[in-house]
Amino acid sequence: MSLREMAQEIGATDASPQKIKHHLMQLQKKGFIIIDRPRGVMKAGAEKPAWAKGFMEKAKTLLRIPVIGTANCGPATIYAEENYQGFLRVSSRLAGVRSPEGIYAIKADGSSMNRADVDGRKIEDGDYVIVDSKIAEPKNNDIVVAIIDGKATIKRFIRDDANEQIVLKADSSNDYEPIYLHANDDFTISGRVISVVKKPTRVN
Repeated sequence: MSLREMAQEIGATDASPQKIKHHLMQLQKKGFIIIDRPRGVMKAGAEKPAWAKGFMEKAKTLLRIPVIGTANCGPATIYAEENYQGFLRVSSRLAGVRSPEGIYAIKADGSSMNRADVDGRKIEDGDYVIVDSKIAEPKNNDIVVAIIDGKATIKRFIRDDANEQIVLKADSSNDYEPIYLHANDDFTISGRVISVVKKPTRVN
């Protein structure tokens, strides 16, 4: 599709091709699209050289996971409305998934989950947690991202049926009070934490 045809498709028939190209470049810069055939250099069905095939096979293990804001690891005090911050480029082995479908990353803020163990990795301030948003019904003791009054917090989910309450518990070396909720309260489980990507260790 030519730039002029793109303009017609979006109802911007008066837009110049350069304006359409500018918008495409901005989308690529933000990570929403990849322009892999500029000016029609690569034709459909064209045979790729051997080195390119090998590179593409290796690239399949590198995921692009959207980073959606920050979640507090103490009280629920940081807003979690969709706050797109770009993409986390991470190995599928580190992310614990083969596909990024339904997966997002959120940056941990605080120390209330620094004893939580996710496949041998603690959740510490500045780490990225990888969240599976397809898991909206957590099991007891799952680590989740909960949205309370539009704000996010990372906690351990405990269903206390005997007392008709849900407890969001901190796993910390410090003393943090749990959050107690009723099943009918206005809150959402935004997914289960499935892995942790550690912030780089500072080398002196």
